[in-house]
Amino acid sequence: MEKKKIWWTEYNNKALSFIEEVTSKSNEIQKQVLTEILSQNANVEYLQKHGLKGHIDKETFKKVMPVVDYEYMKPYINRIANGDTSSILCSIPISEFCTSSATSGGESKLMPRTEDDRERRLLLLSLVMPVMDQFVSGLDKGKGMNFFFVKPEFKTPGGLVARPGTTIVLESTKLIKDKNQTYDPYANYTSPIEATLCPDWYQSMYAQLLCGLCQNSDVLYVGSFYASGLIRVIKFLENHWLLLCNDIRTGQLDSKIVDLAVREAVMKILKPNPGLADFIQAECSKTSWKGILIRLWPNTKYINTVVTGTMSQPSDVSYTFIPTLGYFEFLPVNRKDHGDTNSTSEQIASLNENQELTDLVDVELGREYEVVVTNYTGLYRCRVDEVELQNSVKHAANNLIQFDATLKEYTSYADMSSIPGHYVLYWEIRLNGQTPIPSSVFEDCCLLVEKSLNSEYRTLRVEDKSIGPLEIKVVENGTFDKLMDYAVRKDKSIGPLEIRVVENGTFDKLMDYAISKGISSSLYKTPRFVKHAPMIELLNSNVVSSYFSPKCLELIPAPAKEIKL
Repeated sequence: MEKKKIWWTEYNNKALSFIEEVTSKSNEIQKQVLTEILSQNANVEYLQKHGLKGHIDKETFKKVMPVVDYEYMKPYINRIANGDTSSILCSIPISEFCTSSATSGGESKLMPRTEDDRERRLLLLSLVMPVMDQFVSGLDKGKGMNFFFVKPEFKTPGGLVARPGTTIVLESTKLIKDKNQTYDPYANYTSPIEATLCPDWYQSMYAQLLCGLCQNSDVLYVGSFYASGLIRVIKFLENHWLLLCNDIRTGQLDSKIVDLAVREAVMKILKPNPGLADFIQAECSKTSWKGILIRLWPNTKYINTVVTGTMSQPSDVSYTFIPTLGYFEFLPVNRKDHGDTNSTSEQIASLNENQELTDLVDVELGREYEVVVTNYTGLYRCRVDEVELQNSVKHAANNLIQFDATLKEYTSYADMSSIPGHYVLYWEIRLNGQTPIPSSVFEDCCLLVEKSLNSEYRTLRVEDKSIGPLEIKVVENGTFDKLMDYAVRKDKSIGPLEIRVVENGTFDKLMDYAISKGISSSLYKTPRFVKHAPMIELLNSNVVSSYFSPKCLELIPAPAKEIKL
């Protein structure tokens, strides 16, 4: 064991030295990476179409290649998925797709992968725990309670395998262990692999949670891919703790768990433990569930999950980009002059006339950016974030605090079916107190959101509801520009913003719908903009009240260059 510990210490030190080396040479390495990508893919259709003509220098690349999003790349990706084997995006054959979280249309994104890309994924995963070990000591003395859920892989019409990111990560983790040939003190989890790989979500969740409770004193960290997944775990515990306690008390697994492999694996862990069952029951029976993770798993040191993008941040966070993995650019999110990149070449051209992207080595401390990625597998200057009104909504929702209420979830929809068009925000509220929230408070929330929007919105915003009041829903990158472009062309106006309050549990239904359509529950994130008809119908069927912005905004003319005629 001592030899293994020494080996792992050396492995950690090697990983940390690698991070230090590549991050200290970021500028040089980023230039090399871009050169490699462009040289390797010089003759692919996508680069030729956009006029790169074999150039591999950064200046030409930035000048001629547009900044795009997934929707713009989707037709090229779909051709590959449908069996086109020509060099469309990448000179190296695409070997599989990774299915990521859903788009606003309710479908999974297909991200191309190559065999060469596997080593880069393994490298990134191998760096995580050596870094964590610097901040949280003793992680090799216990277990991690990770909640992972997988969806079955499928084949595209062209015969390529498409697998959720969870499956790829689990496979990659196994490859790391195989490559290191055994000892990994951090790869010690409460969940048996049979429970993780079970395709039935209920059985998988029940088994993983039960095993985690049985080993509660061993748990040093709790994890899931996204924070939303961990919230789903807590909700499941709220609804099923009595059943779980009964299993722990009797040492018998609930009859609803019918997967034989899962039952066999769980029964190796589950033993009669009346004392533990009484402890869990006592904690779960209390009125408040505040601090429930620490109460049930008292040795937990941290939560291992992703809370980037629209999810609330726990504190000030720092990010480290490994410069060997791709070429990274950064778009300041406070720039309001970027256009919609979802459809036409004219919009793409307009977008890139005004874009000034920052290189990795030039980012400024304290500023917020949207990441734009160029990678080895066929994405070129592709936005990976969905920049919306998160801060505006958060600010407006502070009005609810005085009523002991909080905003649980939200999404948005841009209604362009009438003139003028308008935005609709769907809000799900948690009301802890007994005092009802007056209509005027929600109207003020509408106004606060509108006041945070840019000068172009203010210029186009009108008060006249008779033309067709607008509903505002929080939107993904470019949607505001799309709506404003529509308004300029059709009516030169945007109607009052609307907030629709939905019943409690509505966003759980939205998640259930997405999961039923193939999204992995581990990877699900609430879409901040919806355009898929069944999703809109689901939200509208659960609306309990609706409120409009009560007055027109103070007119602040937009600079001429911001208006895209």
